[in-house]
Amino acid sequence: MDEANRFAPPGSRVADVADESAGFQPVRLWPPDGRMGRLRLLAYGAGMYILFLVVSSALGIVAGMTQSAQAAFAIGIVTFVLYLVGVTVLMIQRSHDLDLSGWWSIVAFIPLVGLFWLFKGGTPGVNRWGAPPPPNGWGVRILGLIVPVVMVVGIVAAIALPAYVDYTNRGISGAKP
Repeated sequence: MDEANRFAPPGSRVADVADESAGFQPVRLWPPDGRMGRLRLLAYGAGMYILFLVVSSALGIVAGMTQSAQAAFAIGIVTFVLYLVGVTVLMIQRSHDLDLSGWWSIVAFIPLVGLFWLFKGGTPGVNRWGAPPPPNGWGVRILGLIVPVVMVVGIVAAIALPAYVDYTNRGISGAKP
């Protein structure tokens, strides 16, 4: 009796929509429909922040030289909005790497909750947002790993500098602890 089960699902072989051998998708910052890994997020975020600091410093110098604070303030606001748009695009791509919708990137701006986007690894292989991001080059690795080093140095400096100032003040005044 070679009769097929009429309640069984169809047995035809269909090619999957996502090709597992797609390799890597190219890195692009616009449109925000791609994927981005953790280290690349840190590196690109640090690069955008450094660019924002340079532009802000240049605006401050121009405002000081021309005495045109209103124009510098307006350009500064536009620059800050562009910076926020860039950071939001990076967070959307990071959310896509975690196989989350881009709307979840809003949650990343909540303090301590955003650490999830830094510590959780991306989806291995192809997900609904495309192929995985390419491997990180040396520039991305260096710039991305500078961020935690600067954070640790900043925390140590914030703890050590007030203690050092207090120590030197006591030494100068001759006060006993």
